[in-house]
Amino acid sequence: MNEEKLKSLLESVAEGGTSPEEALRRLRVLPYEDLGFARVDHHRMIRSGAPEVIFCPGKTPEQVVAIAERIAAQGATVFATRAPAEVVAAVRRAFPHVEVRTEARAVVIRGRDVPQAPPPPPSGVVAVVTAGTSDVPVAEEAALTAELMGVRVVRFFDVGVAGLHRLLGSLEGIREADAVCVIAGMEGALASVVGGLIESPVIAVPTSVGYGASFRGVSALLTMLNCCAPGVAVVNIDNGYGGGHMAALIARRAALSRVGDEVDTEGT
Repeated sequence: MNEEKLKSLLESVAEGGTSPEEALRRLRVLPYEDLGFARVDHHRMIRSGAPEVIFCPGKTPEQVVAIAERIAAQGATVFATRAPAEVVAAVRRAFPHVEVRTEARAVVIRGRDVPQAPPPPPSGVVAVVTAGTSDVPVAEEAALTAELMGVRVVRFFDVGVAGLHRLLGSLEGIREADAVCVIAGMEGALASVVGGLIESPVIAVPTSVGYGASFRGVSALLTMLNCCAPGVAVVNIDNGYGGGHMAALIARRAALSRVGDEVDTEGT
């Protein structure tokens, strides 16, 4: 249940259209619903502006479908990450209108039995930047996360430091973003370079892409943690979801700040 639906329910109780007992029954799933194997956090949308996300690895297809059904029944968008083929197949059977995002390794589902309100217009801008094409799966996870949080995403792929002119050619567009999510494997130098060229905050996402001495992303992680450019924060290896979520939070706040400034200007 999102904030709008909760407000509508409370208004219905106040107007006599819904009994207090019925409202209590519907609110019992807040803040979570216990399925035995999982406790689905329906209250997260109200607290943080984004619904709970299903991390598929370690869950059976049946468990993923069951969690998805409960989230969708509340009218929230279902977002399941790192979905293997057997999970995608099970979700397709249960949800005819599932959106499979192959590059992001994710599935998105609108509430099956609950009408969905149109998504709000994008608020804020996030640039998703990759060092190489091999980083795209993690980058698409970050981009999809930010888009589902109502943020406009612009992509700048394959602009790594091995060909610095590629990055410089995209710099004007990157600078226009409220937050920049930089995804890189190998030695992970791209985040430091981008951080030294722009004023927007940078969220660095190391990937496990690279040759043997990259240690499955540890080398990129350490490089990003030791970044000499200020304004760069780092999430864990291959954590596109975390990077995209953080970038979207920053972008949304920046957009709200601009709206506030416009209101103040009009008032004066």
